[in-house]
Amino acid sequence: MSGTLNKVMLIGHTGDEVKMHYFDGGGSIGRFPLATNETYTNRTTGEKVSNTEWHNIVVRNKGAEICEKYLKKGDKVYIEGRLKTRKWQDEQGKDRYSTEIQCTDFTFLSPKTEGGAMPQNATTAQSSGQVPAQQQHVQQPDTTEDDDLPF
Repeated sequence: MSGTLNKVMLIGHTGDEVKMHYFDGGGSIGRFPLATNETYTNRTTGEKVSNTEWHNIVVRNKGAEICEKYLKKGDKVYIEGRLKTRKWQDEQGKDRYSTEIQCTDFTFLSPKTEGGAMPQNATTAQSSGQVPAQQQHVQQPDTTEDDDLPF
């Protein structure tokens, strides 16, 4: 196989508010933790076991501003992106590593809040960090019930 793939897809709940950092050139970056849960039954004991995995999400520019505006702690969100490991040094000079999800696409899955309309789907472009024009509007649900499909 000649090609490679670095792709992550997560559905989870935010563990905190989006922390923003703004740069001099007008760019911005938002960071927040995302929790995913795994539940299974232990075959030997028969008891249910639940594990929570925490992921560090990084979103940039317009996508970060949208996340900051609409995402609150505990909201359910779909995240798509790629893994990125950063190397840095702590106060003692030891090398430390941090693995993050560089978000390229996200969809809010929690219901709309009373404070304002929340877009149901938002996409961040990898190169420019801008939300495409067709994704900026809020999608209105179709209220007609002409068929009996459950979705």
